[in-house]
Amino acid sequence: MTVRATFTRMEDSTQADWVLIMPEAMKMARALPDRVLAHLQLLDGDFGGFPIDRLSHCRQSATLAYRDGRDEEYVVCALLHDIGDTLGSYNHPDIAAAILKPFVSEANLWMVQHHGIFQGYNFFHHIGLDRHMRDQFKDHPFSALTAEFVEKYDNPAFDGQAEMLPLSFFEPMLRRVMAAPRQSVYKAALEK
Repeated sequence: MTVRATFTRMEDSTQADWVLIMPEAMKMARALPDRVLAHLQLLDGDFGGFPIDRLSHCRQSATLAYRDGRDEEYVVCALLHDIGDTLGSYNHPDIAAAILKPFVSEANLWMVQHHGIFQGYNFFHHIGLDRHMRDQFKDHPFSALTAEFVEKYDNPAFDGQAEMLPLSFFEPMLRRVMAAPRQSVYKAALEK
């Protein structure tokens, strides 16, 4: 039988309640990579009109980054950059960035969060938007990094004939990157 806290309002919780809650919360936190991998699987078969499905696109982006010698954190960012497509149809980069935020550098986080606007250079003019929208960030310190990500790893990753390493290849990298948060309001509590 699982013992649970009994408060009905958070403000009524006690330290004794949190002694019960924290081990369960830690189990859930350790399973985050499993949930992320399961959510990535939702992109399998989701073409959305594109030449390849979204999972293949993510795998191909990560493969290109890996083959180019990028570090694991960057490769994981490439793998997850479009994970938000299913939940955030209008803001998918924000979803991916929210998942990655505790685990990645400020530069990689910014790159993921802004890749959609930078990718827009390649197609916004076809849908009635300003393809130069990314120019608003031209002086930002991570602008060049993001433009390079789109040019080298996001933009060319729609080729059904190109190499796509299996998700299982990237799984250990994802697990290592998500092993412990680098920045989180909960970091100090987790280190106890």
